[in-house]
Amino acid sequence: MQADLSILKLITEASLLVQIIMAILVLMSVASWALIFIKYRQLRDVHKSTRAFEDRFWSGISLKKLYSELKNTRPHEGLDRVFYEGYQEFTRISQNTQAVNGVVPAAQRAMRIAESRELDRFDRNLSFLATVGSTSPYIGLFGTVWGIMNSFLAIGQMKQATLAVVAPGIAEALIATAFGLFAAIPAVIAYNKFSDSVDRIAVSFENFREEFVSLLDRHILTKKREG
Repeated sequence: MQADLSILKLITEASLLVQIIMAILVLMSVASWALIFIKYRQLRDVHKSTRAFEDRFWSGISLKKLYSELKNTRPHEGLDRVFYEGYQEFTRISQNTQAVNGVVPAAQRAMRIAESRELDRFDRNLSFLATVGSTSPYIGLFGTVWGIMNSFLAIGQMKQATLAVVAPGIAEALIATAFGLFAAIPAVIAYNKFSDSVDRIAVSFENFREEFVSLLDRHILTKKREG
C-alpha cells in the first residue's frame, strides 16, 4: 500500500506540537508580508518626495517662499520636515536676537532632531523582519526534530519498519523546516533591502542638511556685510 505523501495530508496528520509550530510560522510569515508591503510603500513614497523636494529646493525658489508653501501643508514628512524645522528655527532665532553667530548652529540642531525622528520612523518595525528571519528556521527545526523523534519512537515499537511506513513521519517532520524557511527567506531579503534604503535616505538627508547649512552661512555672511 502506497503512503499518501500529499502536503495537506502530511500537515493534517502531523502531531499537535508540529501543527502548532507550523501555525506560528504561518502567522509570522503573514505578519512579515504585511509589514513588507507597508514598508515598501512608505520608503517608495519617501524616495519620491525627497526627489521632488530637492528639485523644488534647487529650482531657484527663495527659502522664504518655500517655507511659506510648506507652512500651509500638513503634515511635514521626510526632507520637507528637515527643511521646515531648520528654517523655522533659523527664522525664530533671527527675529529674537541680534547675535547671528548662534543662529545657524541652532537651525542645524533642529534639522538633526527632525532627521533623527524621521529616520526612526522609517526604521520602525524593521527589527521584526530581522527577528522573523533569524528565528523562523530554528522554530521550524524544532518542529522537525520533534517530529523525527516521534517517528523513531514509533519505529522502535514496530517489528518491521519499511520505507513506506517511515517516509510519512519523516516527511511531515521536514515540512516544519520548509515552513520556517518560507517565513525566513522573504523576511531576510526585505530587511536587507529596506535597511539599505533607509541608509541611502539618511545619506541624502545628511547631504541636504550640510548644503542647507552652507546656504544659511552665506546668508548670515551677507547680512553681516550689509550691516
